[in-house]
Amino acid sequence: MNKRSIEVGVGLFVLLGLLGLVFLALKAANLGSASGGDVYAVSAKFDNIGGLKVRAPVRMAGVTVGRVTSISLDPKTFQGLVKMDIDKAYQFPKDTSAKILTAGLLGDQYVGLEPGADEKNLAAGDAIKLTQSAVVLENLIGQFLYNKAADGGSETK
Repeated sequence: MNKRSIEVGVGLFVLLGLLGLVFLALKAANLGSASGGDVYAVSAKFDNIGGLKVRAPVRMAGVTVGRVTSISLDPKTFQGLVKMDIDKAYQFPKDTSAKILTAGLLGDQYVGLEPGADEKNLAAGDAIKLTQSAVVLENLIGQFLYNKAADGGSETK
């Protein structure tokens, strides 16, 4: 009977370990925590969304205030349309700006909000007008190399 209780204990320990790994995997993929509270939906149009993904955080001053709910292409303006759910605990002025930022040099991308000074706040269904697209590292490197090649070819000795 003693051997049986040891086997059950080891089985429970392994099961708890697997549950812990699943929990960590969900947290790492930003899938473990639903907003859970009241939210309001806003949208923003960007010329280039880079590697932004659905469920990416929306942050203000490093604090997560919402999540990206959908990304699509606006057929009229041919811009990326990003829809976000913002926690109702956070109210932002109507002239708030949004930009797509990168966590670290090569990290995941997220939407960063910068509040404006308008007295009226964003409401459900409003669109953020002031946006700044993602900085694409490949484009920056290409521009740098092109400029260096152009500078090198114009030098006279």
